[in-house]
Amino acid sequence: MALAVGRNIAAPLLFLNLILYTLVVGFASWCLNRFINGQTGNPGFGGNGATIFFLVFSILAGVVGVASKFAGSNHMRAWRNDSLAAAGSSSLVAWAVTALAFGLACKEISIGGWRSWRLRILEALIIILTFTQLLYLLLLHAGLVSSKYGPGYRDTTNYGLGAAEVEPAHKVGGMTGVRA
Repeated sequence: MALAVGRNIAAPLLFLNLILYTLVVGFASWCLNRFINGQTGNPGFGGNGATIFFLVFSILAGVVGVASKFAGSNHMRAWRNDSLAAAGSSSLVAWAVTALAFGLACKEISIGGWRSWRLRILEALIIILTFTQLLYLLLLHAGLVSSKYGPGYRDTTNYGLGAAEVEPAHKVGGMTGVRA
C-alpha cells in the first residue's frame, strides 16, 4: 500500500493535465487560425504584439503535453523504474515548453490591450498548466527521495531477468537408458 502513494496522487493529476492540454490545443489552434486569416482587427479576436509568439508556443506546449501524457499513462500502468525514464523526460520537456508559453502569456498580459475571451482563457490555461505540470513532474520523481513514494532511477529490483540457469535436458552420454 505504501508503494502506491505517489501513484494515487499522480494519476488524477495526469488525467487533469491531459484534459487541460487538450483544451490548450483546441483554443490555441482556433486562435492561431484566426490570426493567420488576418482577423486580428476583428472585434471578436483582439491581441497585441506578443500574441503570435504566445499562440505558437501554446500550441507547441499543448501537443508536446498531450504526447507526454501518453507516456505518463504507460508509466502509471507499469509503475516501474524503466518506464519512469520515458515519462519523466517527456514530462520535463512538456513543462519546459509550457514554461516558455507561460512567460509569453505574462508578457501578453503586461502589454495589455483588448483580447478576446478565447485568448484570455488560453492564457489562464497555460498559467494553470505551468504549475500543475510542475507538480506532476515532482510527483513522478518523488521516488528519488524515497522508494515508498514510487520507483526511482536506482531501484535494485531486477525486472525481466528470466529463470535461473539449468542444465539442458537432452544431454548425450552419461545418462542411463539413453541411446546415442
